[in-house]
Amino acid sequence: MPAEPSLVEDVLLLLFQPDSGTIAGENILYYVLGGAAVADLALTGAVDVDDTRLFARPVSTTADERPADELLAPVWDYLQKKPRDVQTVLAAIGPNLREPTLERLVARGELRAETRKTLGVFSSTHYTLGGDRRARLLDAVRAALVDGANPDARTAALAGLLSASDTLPWFDREIPWTSAVYTRGKAFEQGDWGAAAAASAVARTVLAGVASSLVIAGVVSSRP
Repeated sequence: MPAEPSLVEDVLLLLFQPDSGTIAGENILYYVLGGAAVADLALTGAVDVDDTRLFARPVSTTADERPADELLAPVWDYLQKKPRDVQTVLAAIGPNLREPTLERLVARGELRAETRKTLGVFSSTHYTLGGDRRARLLDAVRAALVDGANPDARTAALAGLLSASDTLPWFDREIPWTSAVYTRGKAFEQGDWGAAAAASAVARTVLAGVASSLVIAGVVSSRP
């Protein structure tokens, strides 16, 4: 397990709702996790985007070495075969990320897992918050969206992913759901990352493609 959490882990940890033990935007989670995985590879320079095209912008690998992180390696494998547009990538790799990411968060102690039985027969897993990383991530995202702070690239990507997934209203008590937050979230979606933008051009382009893919697919989360 890598020492530092991946962007996939961080976005799922943020989407976890401690009060209910549920995950915000569950119906589009695979798109969001897939987007986080590609954005993570983009932030490390492992993938590139052909931004010369007006619509479809293929993503391809740039690094010769397969990522050591087993959450990200399958994404790299898929892209190494040939360049793919973002929507195709999300649909192919996103559905396989939920369970291993939850297991990773449990292994790190950020979530606790408890097996429960219904009617003494049917088993289900209930999650509770275990660590403080979610609170720290939320503080950073809130500062960017509410206070107008200049985030680092990872925080900007997290804010953009939450906005693109239409899950920000779920955070109303922690991140006030206002027109200003909505507008700033949309700006992060489209790559307006302030001081972090210059070093993250590929990641910004990837995230904009993720946001567009959510719209094209016609999937939006149910608001609480």
